[in-house]
Amino acid sequence: MNKIYKVFPGGKFKVLTFSYDDGKLEDRKLVSIFNKYNLKATFNLDSGIIDPKIRIPQEEWLELYKGHEIAVHTCTHPTMIRLNDYGILREILEDKTNLEKIFKRPIYGLAYPNGSCDNRVIEIAKSAGIKYGRVVSDKYAATKAAEEYAKSADGPILIGDENGFCMPEDYMRWVPTCHHNHNLMEFGNKFMALKKKQYLYMMYVWGHSFEFERNNNWNVIEEFCEAISNQDDIWYATNLEIVEYNELFDRLQFFADNEYVYNPSVKSVWLMVNDKNLVEVKGGETVKLS
Repeated sequence: MNKIYKVFPGGKFKVLTFSYDDGKLEDRKLVSIFNKYNLKATFNLDSGIIDPKIRIPQEEWLELYKGHEIAVHTCTHPTMIRLNDYGILREILEDKTNLEKIFKRPIYGLAYPNGSCDNRVIEIAKSAGIKYGRVVSDKYAATKAAEEYAKSADGPILIGDENGFCMPEDYMRWVPTCHHNHNLMEFGNKFMALKKKQYLYMMYVWGHSFEFERNNNWNVIEEFCEAISNQDDIWYATNLEIVEYNELFDRLQFFADNEYVYNPSVKSVWLMVNDKNLVEVKGGETVKLS
């Protein structure tokens, strides 16, 4: 029987994505850096907060963020777990509705303001059509916390993916790899050095663009983007593109003997067959896997 592996578009086994919050004025410079190096990002916007002194006017949004993903960051940026059910739903749904009117496309992503979420918030978000939610912690911080705990505990503890490059187990509790101030270039070098194609790897960077101005460290993101761009084995994607590509794979219909596969979707899915044959399964096609 054929051994079938999911791979990213073009047969790639690594994906890089970014997520930035709040729509502050500094997004202009950050977007220009991403565009310069042909990178994609997700920008999480609060449509109910209008402050031209620190936030980009909404009439600029459509042109500025062209080519990137827009996601919900709620209407007024509350701490979600402190709200009642109606308040949670209204914050998400109003922001989603406003963003969809501005960008003229469906909005499916969410970055929880202040990282505040629990099972109740997640279920309400899903009921409003949200497909994924990003928290504010990251795997770098979890690693450091585990290391500190291990120093005082009886022996080391295991925390799973030590490099922080695994795919998420739960897209509604999506934990990034690192904040851009958490050893970004070190993570980038490790990510670029990964060569084992039997795995799928993801590097997910998050933050706020105003932090670069506040910390006077725009060089951090500029140098990272320059170094990691134009890599043959990396797929550069928005958060939603990653989620929707996995949905495409899950919709594939494999024959009982694994010799054929039918793709009922419109977009292509790529497969690695028996560790040697890269197969593109185009939308609407049935393909022999041998």
